[in-house]
Amino acid sequence: MKEKREKRLNSEFQREIYSILKNKIKNPAISEMFSISEVDVTNDLKHAKVFVSVFSTDKVKAQATFEAICASAKAVRTELSKTMHIRTVPELHFVPDNSADYGNKIDKILSTLTYVTSPDDETSENENDSEENDDNA
Repeated sequence: MKEKREKRLNSEFQREIYSILKNKIKNPAISEMFSISEVDVTNDLKHAKVFVSVFSTDKVKAQATFEAICASAKAVRTELSKTMHIRTVPELHFVPDNSADYGNKIDKILSTLTYVTSPDDETSENENDSEENDDNA
């Protein structure tokens, strides 16, 4: 039962934090496109890790946007206390989410690999096919 509540709270925090950062926080330094990819709230609701992905071709602007999001943590927490109907609102810890970069790195590695079948594999497949045909006859 607790796991279901935690998942529900995590997704609700994810939605609300993104909405607050996008619509209510008026920080001009948040200039790049971003997403809240995951929120992980502790069991006691004291702390929450907020994983943020910033999408930008300019690394400097992406870093500035992430730092601006981190700087607005207290304002986001204040807004959360107004919108969420829970006793305690967790302290927010923003963490950069580099899973997209990691995924791209893995894709590049996989694209360099080549798959070669040996002639032995082909003959064993042909033997299996002929055995299946004999069974059907």
